[in-house]
Amino acid sequence: MTPSQTVGALGRPGQGSRRHSAELLLQKPWARLLIPSLSDLFFLAVLVWLFMSAGGAGWQGLLADADVGWHIRTGEYILDHHAVPRQDLYSFSKPDAPWYAWEWGVDLIDGALHRAMGLKGVVLLAGVLIALFATTLLRRMVWRNVHLFAALIVSLLAVGGASIHFLARPHIFTLVLLSGAVWMIESDRRTPRNRIWWLVPLTMVWTNLHGGFLALIALLGLTAVGIAIEALMGIERFHGAYRYAALTGACALVSLVNPYGIQLHKHVWDYLRSDWIRNIIQEFQAPNFRNENLLQYEVLLLVGLIVAGFLFRRKQVAEGLWILFFAHMSLSSVRHVPIFVTVAAPVIAVEVSTWWTTWTASASRNSLVGILNQMAADSMHGFRRTSLWVPAVVLTLVLLGPPFPWPKDFPEVGFPVKMVHAHQKEILESRVLTSDQWADYLIYTDPRTKVFVDGRSDFYGEEIGDQYLHMYSGNWDWNTLVNKYRFNLVLLPVESPLVQLLKITPGWRVEQDNGKEILLVHR
Repeated sequence: MTPSQTVGALGRPGQGSRRHSAELLLQKPWARLLIPSLSDLFFLAVLVWLFMSAGGAGWQGLLADADVGWHIRTGEYILDHHAVPRQDLYSFSKPDAPWYAWEWGVDLIDGALHRAMGLKGVVLLAGVLIALFATTLLRRMVWRNVHLFAALIVSLLAVGGASIHFLARPHIFTLVLLSGAVWMIESDRRTPRNRIWWLVPLTMVWTNLHGGFLALIALLGLTAVGIAIEALMGIERFHGAYRYAALTGACALVSLVNPYGIQLHKHVWDYLRSDWIRNIIQEFQAPNFRNENLLQYEVLLLVGLIVAGFLFRRKQVAEGLWILFFAHMSLSSVRHVPIFVTVAAPVIAVEVSTWWTTWTASASRNSLVGILNQMAADSMHGFRRTSLWVPAVVLTLVLLGPPFPWPKDFPEVGFPVKMVHAHQKEILESRVLTSDQWADYLIYTDPRTKVFVDGRSDFYGEEIGDQYLHMYSGNWDWNTLVNKYRFNLVLLPVESPLVQLLKITPGWRVEQDNGKEILLVHR
């Protein structure tokens, strides 16, 4: 072997011994805990990229949806009364009507964090959960021995696609829990173990955090059906199908353990199949491929459908059904896009890795492709462990104030923060007509405030919702509705059609107009 061949085969002189020394060092428990891994660095990079970089909206971006406002105040109500509310707390349009606070677990967490740390605690938890979601996606791919570069590309596409819903809302818990649950199913499909039954108590907890627990039950049902079809093809045993069918039933059964019992399921079912909700609420509508986030999802969707074809051809029916079912759900409602990428991204990455490996099989180790493959193989171990760095950094952020611009209020870009605080007493004593998002902010500012509608579209339903839209849009019956509900204060964007009508209506005057938001008072 010539000297040049030796370097090509073994790397630079001393490289092998340095790698061997590093591996020996990491075998020591203290070193594994104290030396940061590549997985840790990926977690921290996502956290910095999404929330701490100067170019982005930062932590304030997590508060772009004010639903978190009433979640926080509901959590504080639970802390004060030691009970989950069963009747409405915030409206004068449906006072004391039955209300399902079905995300009460997250409400409680947000309420406790808000009392301890203010909005900083709420957004920090959301940011950490999002970074954890991204890391579990990547770790699931590494666990399946996906080529590292393929894993990184697919992971970043998946995180970009899911980022349309990166908000401090309860669905963030579903992303993390679903990713972990799918990992457990993937592991069980490889080597069946009894620990898969931990999904049963997980479902019970999940049910009281967010309605996304239904995605897990659907996933388990699809797995049972897929294994049954594979058994008919002679490549699986029916025992696996029976096992997953029993697991599906057990998870569905324990989901009844919530403050509202089976009434919660009926309420969620009616909510999800409501044509009015699907036609009016933007996140229930089909995706509009006009922004970078959804273009990244589109790439995964197209590749995923191709991958599903390969899976069916190889008789891997269960994972093929996963992709088709959740692709359909994501195309019917944009709110399911993060669910699709959570389930499908690692499956897609496995196939992309196989394509890459087949294409580069004949490449020389000294070629650029060969060097990239070797770099990926050498780095894989660093993504298979976790050190104390992640909890240490998170704890540091908990204790750290400036220079990080932790939010003390909702962003002024989207909410009438100054105007609300300047007229707080007047708003509290009035019957206010405002947008649903701004009403969420009013509830956050003072939970004693009563509003006409807020972000709880499942609570108000079609009747109140249509009346709100008629007034906001200045439809023919707007004046009748304004009189019916005896509004004496209107807080809306200046370009709202209703504002233009009220300006020329006797009895209404402009209290404050800053060019963006306007407050009108009835004399």
